[in-house]
Amino acid sequence: MNKKEKFPNRIPVFPLSNFIFFPSTNVPLNIFEPRYIQMINDSMKSSRLIGMVQPRKKLNNSFDELFNVGCLGKIISFNETDDGRYLIVLNGLTRFKILREIQNEKKYRECEVSFNDYQNDVKKNNEEIKFSDLKLIFKDLKNLFEKKGYLINWNDLEKQSLEQTINALAMASPFSLEEKQTLLETKNLSLRKEKLEEILKTYSFDNFDNNTIQ
Repeated sequence: MNKKEKFPNRIPVFPLSNFIFFPSTNVPLNIFEPRYIQMINDSMKSSRLIGMVQPRKKLNNSFDELFNVGCLGKIISFNETDDGRYLIVLNGLTRFKILREIQNEKKYRECEVSFNDYQNDVKKNNEEIKFSDLKLIFKDLKNLFEKKGYLINWNDLEKQSLEQTINALAMASPFSLEEKQTLLETKNLSLRKEKLEEILKTYSFDNFDNNTIQ
């Protein structure tokens, strides 16, 4: 049985606006809302799997429409604070496509999902991109990050693998939720690099004041 076949087609989903993450990346999360406390409790008793997905607008209630693509993560670290919060770390496994939302009696949302469109997420493919190809991206992103007041340790970033670097830049960048979603849905690393360049060109054209993808 391969990794893809082990993933359940029904998963709990955690909607989080302006947040994406990718396979082979780790993200820390501070869980404090009762519905997500329940979700973590249930996940810890079973597979430890949670789907992260963006709402199409700022989340105001439990029923805001979700984007169709998210990333499945596994809880690899769990700590409970004295005030009842959960501090967890999610490891990205594979992206998924939402087929439909499942009606349940739980406080949190669940969806039926498919992993078919992102089968390569569980494979290790060495794509033909070099760090030298990222020089322009790094230059433009540094300008954008500085303008938006974001602090990035660029030296540490360049020590990572190429995939980790591009994905980290996509995750940390001060892009709109639509732009981040576009990066998340790209099929492979080469396309993600190209899409990063396209988005940055629109910011450069607008003197780094752009809000949505052109």
